[in-house]
Amino acid sequence: MKGKGILIGSILLGLLAGCASKGSKPQETPTNGTINISVDESFKPVIDSQIKVFESSYPDVHIIPHYKSEAECFRDLSTDSTRMVIVTRSLSKDEEKFYVDSFHLTPTEGPLAYDAIAVLVHPGVKDSIFDMTEIRDMLSGKDTQHQPVMDGLSATSTVRFAIDSILKGQPLGKNVKAAESSMAVVDYVANNPRAVGFIGVSWVGDRSDPADTSFSRKVNVAAVECASCLARTYVRPYQANIAWKRYPMVRSLYYILKENYSGVGNNFANFLQYERGQLIFKRAYLWPARMTAEQQSVEMSK
Repeated sequence: MKGKGILIGSILLGLLAGCASKGSKPQETPTNGTINISVDESFKPVIDSQIKVFESSYPDVHIIPHYKSEAECFRDLSTDSTRMVIVTRSLSKDEEKFYVDSFHLTPTEGPLAYDAIAVLVHPGVKDSIFDMTEIRDMLSGKDTQHQPVMDGLSATSTVRFAIDSILKGQPLGKNVKAAESSMAVVDYVANNPRAVGFIGVSWVGDRSDPADTSFSRKVNVAAVECASCLARTYVRPYQANIAWKRYPMVRSLYYILKENYSGVGNNFANFLQYERGQLIFKRAYLWPARMTAEQQSVEMSK
């Protein structure tokens, strides 16, 4: 009887184990699983391209991007449902401490690429040039001849850059118009001769141009006074001008990952930092942060 009881117990344990394994979700691995990420809306075109190529390489991986303002991305990162954000700044010391205290881990982070704030004008305006004083006057409200338009009046990375880096902490003027998105900025400028728009350069780069020197025909991209030239020169946000900081409105793009194991998030972060991901940034008019100019020339010539 004792042996019979052991046999019946073993069978029951086996059935229970089989039912549990059948009903449970497969364990996430770097090449199998789903992750939600929050991304600064300024970078939707290039991140859509990154995800498309990444998922084609890993068919069992699904990355669900949520495009929103930078402030909303950071709010998402403080919750359990979001492990990764792609934004234009790194964590502060206080923010790092928050994640250590709340989640018992230190997020990993790093630069991915360098972006530029493009200045857009109506297609009927030919060869527009601005210096930074003129741009500051537009954004502060001193200039009443132009209608500046941005992707929102608060919380976006473009607005934060304007306040912190252009206006040096002063608020935006009441004359600044808020559009709902980067694409809405492009559309507004295309239809309003007095408008001057401010958005990330990847929204207006012409990807069919192998020399990376053409922009969308929907609007004109203005030239801005060079930040480091010996003579007074006006430059557009071409990649070489971003790389050498000749263009005065350059910002960084970072990933921040809250994942202390080898999962989909770590795999995607590595993809963004290595060869294929870096070349996708290059084709989207950003300057890759992890590749030298020599490496880029070699890869593009293959």
